[in-house]
Amino acid sequence: MKKLSAAVVFCLLAATSAPAQTTSELRQIENYLNSVKTLQARFVQNASNGNLAEGRLWIEKPNKIRMEYDPPANMLIVGNGDFVVYHDRDLDQISNIDYDDIPASLLLGNTIKIDGKDIKVTDFYRDSGTTIATLEYAKGGVGPITLVFNNQPFELRQWKIVDPQSVEVSVSLYGAKTDEKLDESLFRFRRESNPLKLKKGR
Repeated sequence: MKKLSAAVVFCLLAATSAPAQTTSELRQIENYLNSVKTLQARFVQNASNGNLAEGRLWIEKPNKIRMEYDPPANMLIVGNGDFVVYHDRDLDQISNIDYDDIPASLLLGNTIKIDGKDIKVTDFYRDSGTTIATLEYAKGGVGPITLVFNNQPFELRQWKIVDPQSVEVSVSLYGAKTDEKLDESLFRFRRESNPLKLKKGR
């Protein structure tokens, strides 16, 4: 499998003119995103360049996130509310990412308001089973994020971005659970030794 870049890994952009959507449809998206305080799920991450990865995701609002990738990806992302750490365990390299630089930070706030001022809709689609909305920070500087929801029950199923290298990345959620208490240690970064690397060095 090709190595995933940090920008692609964080998943966490292509906007078109937004077709008409009703105020009630936007409020439904707002209400769902604002009501979810914690989320945990398995995820599968697909990229348009052929890269595939999967792992576990935990979110606790505001601004706490952990994405733990299964081997062979061997990567970890931890956000403690103040900053985000990306750890490439194979290379033992650590990078810090600012929340303001990632589209997925939109999912981590306590209050989201889609009013066309701070956050605007740039694309929208809805049928009997699915609602798809592309949201973008009006201030610019951060690319848009496309959210895909199941309608019955209404819940987040997937998000998509386009990274700075124009690679589209989608993250699909499976077995999601919301509003369960999460261990705070999940959101504390602790440097871990790579057991495979240690074994090779013996």
